[in-house]
Amino acid sequence: RGCNRRCTYCVVPLVRGRERSRAAKDVISEVRRLVDAGVKEVTLLGQSVTSYGRANSVWDDDETSAIGLTESLPRLLEAVSAVKGLERVRFMSNHPSGCTEELCRALRDIPQVCEHLHLPIQSGSDRILEMMKRGYTVDAYRAAVDRLRAAVPACVITTDIIVGFPSETNEEFQMTRDLMAEIGFDNAFIFKYSPRPDTPAVKWQDDVSADEKLRRNHMLLEDLGRRSLAINEQLVGVQVEVLAMGPSQRNPERWTGRTRGNKIVLFEPVAGITAGAVINVLVERAKPQTLYGRM
Repeated sequence: RGCNRRCTYCVVPLVRGRERSRAAKDVISEVRRLVDAGVKEVTLLGQSVTSYGRANSVWDDDETSAIGLTESLPRLLEAVSAVKGLERVRFMSNHPSGCTEELCRALRDIPQVCEHLHLPIQSGSDRILEMMKRGYTVDAYRAAVDRLRAAVPACVITTDIIVGFPSETNEEFQMTRDLMAEIGFDNAFIFKYSPRPDTPAVKWQDDVSADEKLRRNHMLLEDLGRRSLAINEQLVGVQVEVLAMGPSQRNPERWTGRTRGNKIVLFEPVAGITAGAVINVLVERAKPQTLYGRM
């Protein structure tokens, strides 16, 4: 709630303790204020945003879904998307248990909802996931991805990974590596484990050496780079929708923007273009993390 980015706001507080979701009408009102101020894209942000509305009621009795949605988050996506002038809606971070058929339907059927899901997995080992108290198994995660891709085959899926969690073996690290290859993530945030105060893990022996954590981290990053490049190269010659964000920090003669799949695009601007414009860019070349093209 303390973030000052005009594109992002929280629907579930990012704090420890008892979870509580904001009332839907308050979120919708805030989106209206943001759009009136010129915002074109919003992100619904929560520690686990797919748990929105589970701990407390967020809808008034007379509020209903125009397309028959019943779950709180899909209903919120529908209501927020109906705000006139809003171009795009995203939501993160997600939990496999929240990747329901109805959420997949919202991704498929609501035009403003972007075809991008950040779905942290953290590890390919069920034992490690249980130690982390993640609340799902690898098979449950696979099932969530299957539901998503059945509804939205072109959906961009990104994730979070932790290597070197206490007692993680080489075999368990390989499970994570194999799972990443199997799912084929477009991108991932890969972290080396380090103890954090006030967590159960801080009491456990941090028994994976710093060198081994670094080795595992580099292996996954190298794998990801090759895979991301192959995925992005499939977009060369394709016209993509881009939300223009403004001049690139590295090269002001180029502009930067993002696709609906949240991929970074660099392009040559034309006279009259403004930040917030939704444009079409023809992709001419690709790198693992960036697409390059022209309007």
